[in-house]
Amino acid sequence: MCSHDNHLYAVAVHGGSGHYSRNQFSQQERQAYRTGLERALRAAEAVLKTGGAALDAVQSAVAALEDDALFNAGCGAVLNAGGIAELDAAIMDGTTLKAGAVAGMKTTRNPVRAARAVMEHSPHVFLHGSDADAFASRQGLTQVDNAYFVTVARELQLAEAQARGETFSISKFGTVGAVARDRLGNIAAATSTGGMTNKLPGRVSDSAVIGAGVYASRHGCAVAGSGHGEFFIRLAVGKDISGRIEYGHQTLADAANHVIHTSLASLGGEGGVIAIDARGTIVIAMNTAGMFRGVLKESGEPETGIYADEALSRSPASL
Repeated sequence: MCSHDNHLYAVAVHGGSGHYSRNQFSQQERQAYRTGLERALRAAEAVLKTGGAALDAVQSAVAALEDDALFNAGCGAVLNAGGIAELDAAIMDGTTLKAGAVAGMKTTRNPVRAARAVMEHSPHVFLHGSDADAFASRQGLTQVDNAYFVTVARELQLAEAQARGETFSISKFGTVGAVARDRLGNIAAATSTGGMTNKLPGRVSDSAVIGAGVYASRHGCAVAGSGHGEFFIRLAVGKDISGRIEYGHQTLADAANHVIHTSLASLGGEGGVIAIDARGTIVIAMNTAGMFRGVLKESGEPETGIYADEALSRSPASL
C-alpha cells in the first residue's frame, strides 16, 4: 500500500503482525481490533488536526494501544517464562534524531511515555529494568502493580506455550507502533511491546532498539516494525529502510518491500513495517498473513485492515 498528500498530516498505526487464519477471529473480535486501531488513530488525529507535532501524535497513538488489553503492549502484554510482563518501548523524532528507549519495565503503566521522558529529561537514549521504572516514577509517570498488565488470555497463552515445551513463542499479536507526519513535514515513530510469550526474563525486543524496530529521519522515513525481533535487530530494519531512501535514493515502497520481502525473508525472519516519509507517503509492507493496521489522513476517515490480502477500509461500525 502506498499513498501521499503533500503538506497534510497523516498517521499510520499497527497492532502486530502474525500468521493467523480468517477463521481465527469472530466478526465481533475483528471489530474489536479495528475499533482499537481506530481509537489510536483518533488519538493521533486529535494532536495533528490542531497543528500538533508528529512526535506527540505517535506517543498518543501508542499510549492508546498500550491501554487496550487486546494488544501486546502495556495492559494485555504477553508474559515471560516466569509469568511476568516485561515491557519495552521507544520513540524517535525524525527532525532532530533525538530518541528515547526503555526495556524490561515492570511497573510503568505507559512505557512509551517513559521512553519520551528518557529522550527529553535525561542525557541518555536507553534505560533498562527497575532503574527505568524508578526514573519514570521520578518523572511523575503512573506506576502500577505488574498484575495490572496481566490478562487471563495471556496467562492461558503462556501455559499453552510451556505445555508444548516451546523455548519461546512468538505472539501473533506483537509490537504496537505508530508513525506520523505533521503539517510542517516533521515525522516521528514510536513502538511498544511485551515481547514474546515465554521469553527468557531480561530479553530485549527490537521495539526498544533504535534503528531496528523503530527509526525516524526526515531525510529518509519513519518506521515502526512488528515481527521476530531478533531478525529486526540483526538487520537494523528501520535504519536500513530509511538509509535506502536517504543514500540509495530508493522510493519508500521499494525500500520497505526490499527489506521485508528480501533481506528479512532471506534469513527466515517474519514481520512487517508501517512507514511514512516527509511528503506524507505511507507504505505498509509485511511477509506474514496479516498485520493489524490502520491509516488516517487529513480530511479522511480511519481505515483499518487485518489480513495481508485485504485493502484498508472503514469499519462497518463507522459507516
